[in-house]
Amino acid sequence: MTADAVFAAALDTAQRTATAISQLSASAEVDLDTAYATQHALIARRIARGERLTGLKLGFTSQAKAQQMGVHDVIVGSLTDAMRLDDGALFDRRSAIHPRIEPEVAYLLAADFDGSEVDRPLSEVVAAVAPALEIIDSRYRDFRFSLADVVADNTSAAAYVIGPWTPFVQAGALDNRAVRLEVDGRISATGSTAAILGDPGRAVAAAARLASHHGFTLRAGTVLLAGAATAAVPLPDHGMVEATITGLGRVSIHTHDGSDSLEKGSR
Repeated sequence: MTADAVFAAALDTAQRTATAISQLSASAEVDLDTAYATQHALIARRIARGERLTGLKLGFTSQAKAQQMGVHDVIVGSLTDAMRLDDGALFDRRSAIHPRIEPEVAYLLAADFDGSEVDRPLSEVVAAVAPALEIIDSRYRDFRFSLADVVADNTSAAAYVIGPWTPFVQAGALDNRAVRLEVDGRISATGSTAAILGDPGRAVAAAARLASHHGFTLRAGTVLLAGAATAAVPLPDHGMVEATITGLGRVSIHTHDGSDSLEKGSR
């Protein structure tokens, strides 16, 4: 087996069993090309089991997030239907190792888009925008990793939930909207959409450039998570997490660790 196939198998098993593994970089030199090859091999394993690609996500677009994790490059990962949750759904925390959650801006693409079209108006590329929550869960011990480690691990993607969609032409400027993250009604983090590359709309062009360079595609009808507007916070064992973006509305998720019977709709 090639190195990327070996790495992908290890990461896939870690995710499926919710068991942390050592960082790849602890025992091997992993460059960014190998990391993205590993990520593609990892997603191919999931697709072979019947999952379907639903979009892409960006990582480290927020200065707060980059500082929190000690890395600085924007990265890209894949989303599948197995990661998607309905607004207000229940997430079984036992399916993750050490999950965290963060508020994001989500875009619904209206057209195929690639790196040769980065100057194309957003109104031609984006159909709608929504508040979102992303659960991230590094498969590495202690939630520590190098840039190559996290890229290989599909940018720590675990689950996501999208709130109500607003047509892009009605949403207005999104470069400085207030963002609030609450856990059981208490504020855990506040921020602004400006934390996402200065304007979350820039994430669309950034995703197109990264996708073209690293072998991804941006298709009409798929979702793009633009990145976190605040630092991530630990996902509680029980309770409700809610994100609010001014002018876009709210999105929420409930969590449970299985100590009582799970409600309908849990993962």
